[in-house]
Amino acid sequence: MFETILVLAPHTDDGEFGCGGSIFRFIEEKKNIFYVALSRAEESVPEGFPKDILEKEVREATRVLGIPPSNLIVERYPVRKFADHRQEILDLFIRLKGDLNPDLVFLPCSYDLHQDHHTVSVEGLRAFKSCTILGYEIPWNNITFNTRSFIHLDERHVERKVEALSCYRSQLSRHYASENFIRSLAHTRGVQIGVEFAETFDVLRWVIK
Repeated sequence: MFETILVLAPHTDDGEFGCGGSIFRFIEEKKNIFYVALSRAEESVPEGFPKDILEKEVREATRVLGIPPSNLIVERYPVRKFADHRQEILDLFIRLKGDLNPDLVFLPCSYDLHQDHHTVSVEGLRAFKSCTILGYEIPWNNITFNTRSFIHLDERHVERKVEALSCYRSQLSRHYASENFIRSLAHTRGVQIGVEFAETFDVLRWVIK
């Protein structure tokens, strides 16, 4: 029922962590997917890497998932200061709604504690209130999470998610970037619905057309 899908990532790699397997599944199903990263997080780039490394990495990672380069948008809002740009971000989302008219929007769940993620969740819900909206899981930022929706993944979808995240060489030192963690979480969510692998989402809005 979804043909045009929009992934909103506060920072590069959030979309891959939250719904990378689902992105690849929908790409296989010939859906039209757009990915918007709102920040290159230059302030958080580890020492020794160029400041634009995350933009290069998101371009490589989304290519691995099969998203056309023309469907990737990278903005430059300063990390941890999205709240100061709340109206600009809302205006961007409203333009995207008019230009793309997505059926489904993925964004951070409403329980995400990161200040930038929270801004994207709130303003995304405001801008895309006529669309189906699924909040993705970023476990290290969530105190709680409502597992209200699941997308069944096969082994190849998880493999491609791992491959996409491995493109973020500047982030590989983070414990949650390990293949073991990514696979374990997908397996845990799969067990909850009686399959091998899955990703789970909080349903912020469900629209049947």
